Amino acid sequence: MSSAKDPEMKTSTIQKTQNKKIPIRTCVGCGTERPKAELIRIIRTPDGRIDIDPTLKKNGRGAYLCPDPDCLEKAIRRKGLQRALETGVSPEVYEALKQVLTAENVPAAAESRGLHG
Repeated sequence: MSSAKDPEMKTSTIQKTQNKKIPIRTCVGCGTERPKAELIRIIRTPDGRIDIDPTLKKNGRGAYLCPDPDCLEKAIRRKGLQRALETGVSPEVYEALKQVLTAENVPAAAESRGLHG
């Protein structure tokens, strides 16, 4: 049985956290920095469409948003998505994002729905 004071156990925990860096991104709505996996990624594809990227790996210029409808409202007011994506964002895109954010399961809803701007 190993105790919390076991130096070998403590060292392995430190090494694991030092080897694995967690990417941090900023929400375009509230400005809060959070781990990338906790945010929703919205991209502008090279052909100009605006989509939700559930994989967080698609090509395109990306913006990150907290999975909170209040953050989307702030992003709309402050034009955070437009600034981050460097393009105009249509009201239809904002409406689709509102629907995704109000869904119970944000990743599944984002995956099932493509946004086109």
